[in-house]
Amino acid sequence: MSIQTDKIQELVERRAQARLGGGEKRIEAQHQKGKLTARERLALLLDEGSFEEFDQFVQHRCTNFGMDKTHVDGDGVVTGQGTIDGRLVYVFAQDFTVNGGSLSKTMSEKICKVMDMAARNGAPCIGLNDSGGARIQEGIDALAGYGEIFERNILSSGVVPQISGIFGPCAGGAVYSPALTDFTVMVQDTSYMFLTGPAVVKQVTGEEVSQEELGGAAVHSSKSGVAHFAAADDKEGIQTIKELLSYLPQNNMQSAPVKPTADPAGRADDALNDIIPDNPNKAYDMYGVIGSIVDDGKFFEVHKNFAKNIIVGFAHMNGQSVGIVANQPNVLAGVLDINASRKAARFVRFCDAFNIPLVTLVDVPGFLCGTQQEYGAIITNGAKLLYAYGEATVPKVTVTLRKSYGGAHIVMSCKQLRGDINYAWPTASIAVMGAEGAVDVLFKDAGEEREQKINEYNDLFSNPYRAAEKGYIEDVIEPRNTRFRVIRALETLKGKRQDVPAKKHDNLPL
Repeated sequence: MSIQTDKIQELVERRAQARLGGGEKRIEAQHQKGKLTARERLALLLDEGSFEEFDQFVQHRCTNFGMDKTHVDGDGVVTGQGTIDGRLVYVFAQDFTVNGGSLSKTMSEKICKVMDMAARNGAPCIGLNDSGGARIQEGIDALAGYGEIFERNILSSGVVPQISGIFGPCAGGAVYSPALTDFTVMVQDTSYMFLTGPAVVKQVTGEEVSQEELGGAAVHSSKSGVAHFAAADDKEGIQTIKELLSYLPQNNMQSAPVKPTADPAGRADDALNDIIPDNPNKAYDMYGVIGSIVDDGKFFEVHKNFAKNIIVGFAHMNGQSVGIVANQPNVLAGVLDINASRKAARFVRFCDAFNIPLVTLVDVPGFLCGTQQEYGAIITNGAKLLYAYGEATVPKVTVTLRKSYGGAHIVMSCKQLRGDINYAWPTASIAVMGAEGAVDVLFKDAGEEREQKINEYNDLFSNPYRAAEKGYIEDVIEPRNTRFRVIRALETLKGKRQDVPAKKHDNLPL
């Protein structure tokens, strides 16, 4: 056998060993937990045969606590590039079978390399997290590694889409990288995120709590809002990432891919003419409106289980990717509160950063009142949504379906926040407040005349025509034609250009 053949055989064997990560026993242990390995996840995520791995032979440089006797090629993270539906992406997947996926300095260098390549080449960066946290044996080097990753998350924000998949533990400093990315997907029962684990919580506060109760997918997708999606298992989590990516552009200089559809742009839906109840205090389901106007009735919801009084997500309209923001009358009458404001503001800012037009469906009675909201800074949090819409320069089309009252009217993409095309249904009511509340303020001693005053106020404001007379809305439209009117508005706005004052950066009310 020649020297060259020997060398090639050595390469083949070393690659095969590297692909085993921590070895067969640890791979089996991963499977027994209901989890896939890092390479199995990447195989599901990327187009077959498209993955090109980088730094497969990198090893850690730590000599503390016997680490000099333990080396595995790749050092616990698989990094590289590939394609999803033919589109270039950069990826890293932490390998829990190697030192529990703990972050070393060399692992951070591998991750930073693909993050730099993603930003430089204008392609999404997807991180699959499954790690025990910082590699304790490396001390400050591991912490420095996290800092390097976080800085790249920050610099890449608004430049390329960043998506985090949490497929196992993610604790301590490790949670901040996913928190800095655009979207986070968690897996039920096998993934968790928290700054300090149950043992430390019990020691410091005396509170006894499980990992799932403290930072599981159910908690973060419904209570904290840290996770945008909660998947049943690894496969569903990977599929969620792929579907999400189909609505997004490669970077902030491009538009999202157009998805051809056989759904006619001019399709009308008579059901919309009857969807608003006669009783203004009766609820209806906003999902029915969204499903009616988007292509093929397909809506990809974000933050489905968090702040359900507002709905956000992606859809296509005549093939174009759009971001949908809609009040949900079925939950808390569609009122805006702290969580709904934060949820919608984050989504609006993402769409604006990546050239995705915004379609806003309005039915909002106001902001939620009470000490809990005021003490929780509803003023500042409501201002986040106001700010997000006001600074957005992407095409903005707003349709007011029913109530649009007070400060909430202004916040929901009104004309004064540079809304491009604002429509209203004939059922729209745009005013400072509802008729009964207004009369009780204006005519405290109305007595028997109260009903008459309420009727007068309704005649004046419980319709869209006063706003239309003043040019605050472009047109009052028949509900059945909403899809056609929104699509035509979006078509006319494709060439929109809107400048903003020169600044270093804004000061979003945090």
